[in-house]
Amino acid sequence: MPVKSGKEYIERINNNLPDVRIAGRRVNGEISEHEAFKGLMATQANMYDMQVAGKVKARLVYSSPLTGDPVGLSYMQPKTMKDLVQRRNMMETWANVHHGFLGRAPDYMNTAIMAYASAAGVLEDDYPAYASNLKRYYEYCRENDITLSHVFIQPKAARISTFLRTFKEPEAARIMDKNKDGIVVRGAFLLDTQGATSDEILVYPTPFSWTETEDNPYSFVFAVPSNLEGIRFICRESFSAGDSSYDYPLSSRFEEMDTLVVFDDVTVPWDRVFVCGDERMASRLMTESHFHVYAGTQIICKNIAKTEFMLGTIEMLVEATGINNHEHIIEKVTEVIVAVETLKAFQLAAEKGAAKDRWGSMLPNRKPIIAANVYYQKMYPRIIEIIQLIGASNLIMIPQERDFNTDIRDQLDRYMKGIDLDAKKSVQLARLAWELSVSSFGGRQSVYERFFFGNSTVVNNRMYAEYQDSRAKYADQVNRFLT
Repeated sequence: MPVKSGKEYIERINNNLPDVRIAGRRVNGEISEHEAFKGLMATQANMYDMQVAGKVKARLVYSSPLTGDPVGLSYMQPKTMKDLVQRRNMMETWANVHHGFLGRAPDYMNTAIMAYASAAGVLEDDYPAYASNLKRYYEYCRENDITLSHVFIQPKAARISTFLRTFKEPEAARIMDKNKDGIVVRGAFLLDTQGATSDEILVYPTPFSWTETEDNPYSFVFAVPSNLEGIRFICRESFSAGDSSYDYPLSSRFEEMDTLVVFDDVTVPWDRVFVCGDERMASRLMTESHFHVYAGTQIICKNIAKTEFMLGTIEMLVEATGINNHEHIIEKVTEVIVAVETLKAFQLAAEKGAAKDRWGSMLPNRKPIIAANVYYQKMYPRIIEIIQLIGASNLIMIPQERDFNTDIRDQLDRYMKGIDLDAKKSVQLARLAWELSVSSFGGRQSVYERFFFGNSTVVNNRMYAEYQDSRAKYADQVNRFLT
């Protein structure tokens, strides 16, 4: 079938009926009407509608290699420079709808499953059946426009029991049994963002070196429907305080629910298994698929859109308070301008430096992509700090929309206005800046960006290792200079 519409997306998720728990209760009925999920689902429904009827449809789809039907362009394996540009245009189009606030917009995992399937050849010699499973699953996702979530990491109990051996029984997720139907998995995973609002879940935990054997029960990769028996999604508290786009302009639209996913002896069918027991192969597939590079191209589009949005918010704050000529304000705004241009430069350098990999994919230059990950992890908190410094008390004393419908309206109109902004618009701007920089939603966004591709040590080590040859080359230049 071709790409789905927003209506089809909502109907499919509503009909899934997975076991979702929030605030101590199981979610019953249509999840698209639940206050914790409906804003996100409405936003993504709009994004899916753009694929089938929007003016930018041509930027979002391409012809299926199997059927010729239009399918999501983020599934396309790039084989030329033109393909890379098309993929970027597609991702920018969606990023400009969610303004970078959806860390797990559908094109993120579409890109990931494309990368893994393109490198399925790494499995061919030792595990041809798993290689076929992976390629077939990619085609299934592409042809059915599957909304996919994923998990890589496990709760602290799994890590403690692994490295400190403090528990009687390891709490790391593991294969409990293998039978004619598949593998039986027990354990828990986080952080499954959008797990409750996705069709399927890809499980690819960081392997734990529990055993030297080739049959490691703690190493596996698979994908299953979100409503498979034995799977439960335990949600955090919702940061969407209401559906008012005035009072909560961001969380009412972009609140992505994060979940702890519990697998209670879940049977994973054999045709959905991609790696089973081979820790070395799980690591190779991650590395040789260039996941971090391809995912990084989607993320840099998201981060550019997000930084431009924050720059626009800062500009409105500055103009509304008449401080645009203050030297310290100019300095702060310039920092954000430089951030936007730096991200665009990383994006351009990665694209222009692309080359074919061993799988025939046009791979963007890794170094600028990884450098962008390191940079944004440090820059995002600074941008939030700048919003706080410029917004100051305006981020604290902010009325609600309902206040303008009472007898105090005249006083609000008089005292809450800004330069060229009436009081209601001025308060609305303040509420936007507050959600960005002070609210629970904004705090979650800050932590999310700090750890998007791992903690700072992991991300820095990835950059350091990637630059090994260049570091040696530059050191050799200096050595020749000295001699």
